[in-house]
Amino acid sequence: MDSAGDPAVSASRKATRIIAAGRRQAVGGFRFRFADQCWQWSDEVARMHGYPPGKVVPSTELLLSHKHPDDRAQVADAIAHSVRTGEPFSSRHRFLDTRGREHHVIVVSDRMLDEAGTVIGTTGYYIDVTDTLAEHRREVLDGTLPELFEARAVIEQAKGVLMWIYRIGPEQAFSVLRWRSQETNTKLRALAEQIIRELSSLPPTTPSLRSRFDHLLLTAHERIPEKAESEAN
Repeated sequence: MDSAGDPAVSASRKATRIIAAGRRQAVGGFRFRFADQCWQWSDEVARMHGYPPGKVVPSTELLLSHKHPDDRAQVADAIAHSVRTGEPFSSRHRFLDTRGREHHVIVVSDRMLDEAGTVIGTTGYYIDVTDTLAEHRREVLDGTLPELFEARAVIEQAKGVLMWIYRIGPEQAFSVLRWRSQETNTKLRALAEQIIRELSSLPPTTPSLRSRFDHLLLTAHERIPEKAESEAN
């Protein structure tokens, strides 16, 4: 995934610049083909794990070797479930980089389809939420995104949903929302409203609920009526 023209790589680099609050908080893209269990990492994901870009060939074995011992079985089960069912690989877990530093990540993904529309794998993002937003970044937000605070109620609701789905804290949930807002050039309030609006479309709690919500998060911006009308004009 080193090609400059690869949309997934380009998106992950943009997302990294947008929500990274420091060296250890970043976003990187990945792809995983089910048939041959071939992984592709963006440069950012390689760096998260402590490898120079292009210097390691990712594999399921390598990926699992980095997982925190208490989370390794959970991730292995999630990968096996994806291969078996064709559902996206999604998870919240910890891993250790080559220096032994612990990272807390959320893996948000969607299905990867071939030209015929057949599911052939999963593609998405690693979001490193090890570091929370610093106080000075909150001051910047106060000055540059006043509409965020005017719409606090609906944004807080959306944050609560992410906190529940991904089992993360409020600042980490805000980082994820802000990433999708900036990545899709969508106002944070509109994105939060659309996520809340579509919650009723999700099925009752099932093993696939997490994957369904990942899809909602990654595509909600496409279904905001005001944005569609604006682009049409």
